Amino acid sequence: MPASLQANLQAVRQAIAASAERASRDPSAVTLVAVTKTVSVERIHEAITLGLRILGENRVQEAIPKMDEIGPANVDWHLVGHLQTNKVKFIEGRFQMVQSIDSTGVAQALDHRLGSPLEVLIEVNVAEEPQKTGAMPADLPAIAAVVASAGHLRLGGLMTVAPLVSDPEQVRPIFRRLRTLRDSTSQELGMPLPVLSMGMTDDYPIAVEEGATMLRLGRALFGPR
Repeated sequence: MPASLQANLQAVRQAIAASAERASRDPSAVTLVAVTKTVSVERIHEAITLGLRILGENRVQEAIPKMDEIGPANVDWHLVGHLQTNKVKFIEGRFQMVQSIDSTGVAQALDHRLGSPLEVLIEVNVAEEPQKTGAMPADLPAIAAVVASAGHLRLGGLMTVAPLVSDPEQVRPIFRRLRTLRDSTSQELGMPLPVLSMGMTDDYPIAVEEGATMLRLGRALFGPR
């Protein structure tokens, strides 16, 4: 019988605490985003009951029916997958954060559609993998400048999806680079960027050691898809 969501959550929290201790960090500085891609509404309700308050979805069109069915539940929804310009009209009033701004075009289109402030992160393709979305590190300063000057976007920090590798230690340099990019962007803009959204099911303990403030976990919580 697969482990229960409650048991999985407890195991995740223990792993976060152990990693935080190794890095002399406070585990409470790490926020958990439960990625509910392909997860049923019933399981999402269970997650909410267990105290998971931030839910991450990859696709706007999959998220909206779930949001409508769950209704007001004192949770924040984050878009953690690629945002297409033709979907920006669905963001306001539904998502509390978009973690995947990866171009000046998307940033401007989203800002243009919004009537109220929205928290955003810039997704950086740190490993420069051609098949993945995310801004190239060289393009980050230009995108950050546009986001920072936008009327409705509130830049909180950076996000990355590390490469899939057999040994999580191999992605440590990716997380370090994102932290360095965050620090340099913060300095260039003259504003704090506290959020580092990095670390998923296969590599989150390493991410915590390298300064992650936000983890996006699906399988670690809900089991195999």
